[in-house]
Amino acid sequence: MKADQELPFHASSRSKIKQYLTIALYNDLKTIRTPSGYTLDQAITSGIENPDSSIGIYAGDMESYDCFAPVLLPIIEDYHRLNPGWSHKPGLQEAVLPDLDPEQTFIRSSRIRVARNLCRFPFSGNMNPDQRLSLEKTLKHLFKNLPEKLSGTYTSFTDLNEKQFNALLEKGLAFRKGDRFMASAGINRDYPLGRGIFISRDNVVRIWVNEEDHLRIIAQSQGGDLAYVFNRLIQIVRALEDKLDFAFDPKKGFLTACPTNIGTAMRAGVHIHLKQLEKKRSLLEAITRAYHLQIRGTDGEKTAVEKAVFDISNARRLDISANTIVKDLHKGLQAIIEAERDL
Repeated sequence: MKADQELPFHASSRSKIKQYLTIALYNDLKTIRTPSGYTLDQAITSGIENPDSSIGIYAGDMESYDCFAPVLLPIIEDYHRLNPGWSHKPGLQEAVLPDLDPEQTFIRSSRIRVARNLCRFPFSGNMNPDQRLSLEKTLKHLFKNLPEKLSGTYTSFTDLNEKQFNALLEKGLAFRKGDRFMASAGINRDYPLGRGIFISRDNVVRIWVNEEDHLRIIAQSQGGDLAYVFNRLIQIVRALEDKLDFAFDPKKGFLTACPTNIGTAMRAGVHIHLKQLEKKRSLLEAITRAYHLQIRGTDGEKTAVEKAVFDISNARRLDISANTIVKDLHKGLQAIIEAERDL
């Protein structure tokens, strides 16, 4: 691309990358290659091919965050609404919180997940087939040697026939190829090669391998006992940390393929039935804003709310500790349940 040309973003695009990547900055960064060979052109492909991208840039490895910092940092600070002097806040200690809904009148289930990537591999959008298989092999060996109380079973998707795979999908255990944004970023390449899931014996802990990030570590349980779910997550994360080196930066926290997830890389949320507040959306939105939470559809982002079941989760991931995220969620849910009962 010549210096006097415009960048090929669609006229309708409102993405962060279009907002912050000037032609001058592009020309400064376009010849840079990270140690794994990732370029700025690769990083912004998704934003160019998908005009409705909100961010439009992906990292191809942990070094992307330094190599392309002149454009990534302002995007990160804008998206995460950071104050000057921001930094990752450590804090992943077991929590003691009362169950807000022991009779499960409102909260259907609680789910907390974190994303993690390994230092020695490129991120998912920049991996070749051999690297995907090598990563999977590393993790399969680790899963086999977990302590007894954390043990479970790993299943490679390539070992399943269509019927077996669909059975896992119906249970919410397997994952399909990612969306078109991830496809443009190279994340879906080689699917289902190197992909799979670890499931703990009690079915509370699940780990997706080679989805958007190398690891999506999930703890999930029926009801609203957030402390139980959070503490189970911590146990498996600590066991993995003992054996693996995660991609981490002291200021930015845990590094992920999408810059929206860096920091704690954690989403903590519940499915909650709110028959009355569904009719009072403005009140529900006011409560969630006050406790730094966000509302999503029943099946997550960009889905509709069905039968008054909302997905309520944290809005902040960076410049805040994991423990504070869970406490905010707990306090916010308490306020939401009180409001629902009062209506």
